[in-house]
Amino acid sequence: MPVWHEGTARWVKEGKLVLLGVTQEQHADRCRLLAQWRRFDWPILHDPINLLEPLAVPILVAIDEYGIVRSGKPALAGFQADFLDKTFADDAQATPPDRVGPNLKKDTSAPDWETLRAEARKADRATSWRALGDALILWGGDKSRDEALASYTRAVQLDPKDGPAWFRLGVCFRRRYESSQAKPGDFQAAVDHWGKALDLDPNRYIWRRRIQQYGPRLDQPYSFYDWVTEAEKAVRARGEEPVRLTVRPAGAEIAHPVRALPIPDETAVNPDPDGKIHRDKDGLIQAETTVVPGQVRPGKSARVHVVLRPDAKQPIHWNNEADPLRLWVEPPKGWQVSDRLLQSPQPARAATTEARSLTFEIVVPSTARGKTRLPVYAVYHVCDDAGGQCRFLRLDIPVDVTVER
Repeated sequence: MPVWHEGTARWVKEGKLVLLGVTQEQHADRCRLLAQWRRFDWPILHDPINLLEPLAVPILVAIDEYGIVRSGKPALAGFQADFLDKTFADDAQATPPDRVGPNLKKDTSAPDWETLRAEARKADRATSWRALGDALILWGGDKSRDEALASYTRAVQLDPKDGPAWFRLGVCFRRRYESSQAKPGDFQAAVDHWGKALDLDPNRYIWRRRIQQYGPRLDQPYSFYDWVTEAEKAVRARGEEPVRLTVRPAGAEIAHPVRALPIPDETAVNPDPDGKIHRDKDGLIQAETTVVPGQVRPGKSARVHVVLRPDAKQPIHWNNEADPLRLWVEPPKGWQVSDRLLQSPQPARAATTEARSLTFEIVVPSTARGKTRLPVYAVYHVCDDAGGQCRFLRLDIPVDVTVER
């Protein structure tokens, strides 16, 4: 978009061209920040579920004054001669019956939900359930997310080869994961469903990038969001307040590609080599793991996300006045890991209850097949809100990695 914004600015100023963008982002606010930073002053539509289904991006479409697509792949070079300076006729043969030009009646009303639901139940076809899910996500937002999830689930039950439904199902799981209604396994479910969609059609650019966004550096084409800090700084320097991001990119989303995993620090010390630290038998801290991609090819890499949260049902908090949370990874023979010992940053406040995320990367042996359990454990200091008792505990966190057969 920046290239076309700069290359077409003169035509837009002269009134010869109107720009309209469509972003395939999962997060609309990240696109808004980019637009604010680059001073895009034209509308950008949000397509989180990939309705456009491009095989590559950007897709550039030139539409004349009658609403007729005249070029599916315009380029800046020659664009003025090939499109802007041409006069097009109001081709009745090419114009839809209800017209898509100046006389088009705009309809901005929300869908008729009950009709869509009734049609989906009556037809009970994958396409009808997918259409209902699309409407729910695009018009209903997060309040309709779970119903959309159920609609897409029914669609893939009826047609297991419906790649778009699998992808959109993954979008629903990821959106719930980032909400206050998150359920254990939502992130892994999102990754697995995106992977299923890509298996069905490996040509889909957005599907592949959505997985790589959270995946290992060895498989990343570029750093997805390393520009965010620069953008926010530049916007503030102009005296503006940058668009607030509801979910800040971190970890894999800002990591740069690498050709080989870094060599782990051989001086890293196992914090509990003899297993003497008391186990967290009361479940004070809950752990969730996600492996991206969900199925790893032999000899390839994956990124493991480990999130630890104080149990919301118990009066417990992190003790930030003691040693920080540490994660120890013990790779099986023949497996490579980027880090064996990871450490979470300590907040300034003495007591906090936030979720803490740590990630590391692995390369599986070329001989590996099936499911392998990766031994991982965390050690941490927590305190009881009611009695004030503080404890140093260990939590064993088995990470199951599935290698394609």
